[in-house]
Amino acid sequence: QLSSRSQASQKNSEEKLVWSGWFCCVFGDALSEDVPEDFTCLPLFLVNGAESYTSVVGSWFQKTFDCCFRRLAISPLNLSWMAAMWTGCKVGKTASPMELVFSVPCLPHPLDISYAIHPEDAKALWDTVQKTPGEITQEEVDVFMDCLYAHFHRHFKIHLSATKLVNVSTGIASAHCDGTIKFQQSQYLTGVLMLLTELAISQIQ
Repeated sequence: QLSSRSQASQKNSEEKLVWSGWFCCVFGDALSEDVPEDFTCLPLFLVNGAESYTSVVGSWFQKTFDCCFRRLAISPLNLSWMAAMWTGCKVGKTASPMELVFSVPCLPHPLDISYAIHPEDAKALWDTVQKTPGEITQEEVDVFMDCLYAHFHRHFKIHLSATKLVNVSTGIASAHCDGTIKFQQSQYLTGVLMLLTELAISQIQ
């Protein structure tokens, strides 16, 4: 944690928390096959605070412990998996819509397309796609996304398959391709962290 205290205040005055970070590994032991038994593997580092502080802390860790700090890159394929998995989770009736953000390539100026789906409609679609509850296949994820693309094209005549999925937001969590994560439901925190741990380990290996 990093805290600040006003220069004009007394030394024993209350400090203000300005940055915090947590090393994390959720069910990662089974994924880290090449790690020695007495070695602690913490591949995920969660940060809440200004990027400038993160850069300073990351630089210190890299110099002190000979490690590597970088943002967790989340591919469009992984984002589509998150959209499918999180859509299938049960949330309250007041859950926010599922929102997908696509980046349009090869343009002189950045252009994003936002696609919002009512959570109950998204859940109903996923229930028709998923064949075995509790198990998800790449084919099911592809069919789910293709159905969303087809619906969007039918209304707006835009092929989302030609764009790049950069952000997924659901009632469970939201994830951006640059590694920015926002947790929405504490009951699914372990599951989200387990997925992020798996992604982090795969990028290390």
